[in-house]
Amino acid sequence: MIKKIFFQLIFFNFFFIKEVFGAESGGMPQLNPEFWVSQIFWLTLTFGILYVVLSKLILPKISNNLELRKSQIQENIEAAEKQRESSELKLKEFDEIILKSKLEAKNIFKEAREKVLKEINLKKETLDKQIDEEIKKVELEINDLKKSAPDKINKIAIQTSSEIVKKLIGAEVNNSSISAIVEDLSKTNGNKYYGN
Repeated sequence: MIKKIFFQLIFFNFFFIKEVFGAESGGMPQLNPEFWVSQIFWLTLTFGILYVVLSKLILPKISNNLELRKSQIQENIEAAEKQRESSELKLKEFDEIILKSKLEAKNIFKEAREKVLKEINLKKETLDKQIDEEIKKVELEINDLKKSAPDKINKIAIQTSSEIVKKLIGAEVNNSSISAIVEDLSKTNGNKYYGN
């Protein structure tokens, strides 16, 4: 690039030579042909030094910096790609962990529900058995009461009747006659109440 510019400058210098000869009469020292050799020497020397400085010192540093930046950018891109792949793997693992956790939670909930339902059913069964036993006991007690009730009622009726008659008449009445009347009444009317 620098060589191309250098040769273009030299070419344009000689290309405009006619213009220079025409301007010589104006008294400009740059256009005086006797100074051209020194001017070309200094021009060549200046651009030569500039070319050497640029090509040997500045351009290699710029080129090295560009290569270094390019390699750093490439490394950063590769690191970013690795990070992206790693992040995708982590996200997949995270999704799998969440899915497993949900399944485990469902299984735990299902097992707990089944366990509670079993316990409730067992308690219900035991409670039903206890209620059935209590009902049987009460039925037995009721049957016993039904069987023993007529005798007790008869005894109470005899005692009450004898006391009422005693109060009405003022004299004691024979309990055997009152008991015969009460038993006769209980036999005729007892079937209605006791189902005998």
